[in-house]
Amino acid sequence: MTAASKTVLVLCTGNSCRSQMAEVLLNHDLAGQVRALSAGTRPQPKVADGAIAALQAAGLPTDGLYPKDIDAVLDASIDLVVTVCDNAKERCPLFPRPVTRIHLPFHDPHGEPLESFIQVRDAIRARLVPAVAAALGLAPPPDAG
Repeated sequence: MTAASKTVLVLCTGNSCRSQMAEVLLNHDLAGQVRALSAGTRPQPKVADGAIAALQAAGLPTDGLYPKDIDAVLDASIDLVVTVCDNAKERCPLFPRPVTRIHLPFHDPHGEPLESFIQVRDAIRARLVPAVAAALGLAPPPDAG
């Protein structure tokens, strides 16, 4: 990670699906430019199996993923907060310093077939990754298709 890289926090309610996939995709697609973290306002006990499977199907790393409470990252030096569900947007905490926020809601595939997780993964890659790059003034990611 370079000194110029930016820290992005992806916030969701359960931190078990959408925000986890976004964290992995951002760290992969914008490697060296951002350090993505994710957290939840009410974290679930574990990352959804479908989210893990969808990431692995795209050849992305899933080791060490676990749901984190927003309190665990409040002290981090965050450059951008991305909320991926309306509930997280409503409950987004106040940070110790002003931070840019963007809201990009995605369908919650929890409890649905793997295909739903893959569709959400692809939507996150198509919409969230370029939006984060643009919001931080970074070069757009190369086509990861």
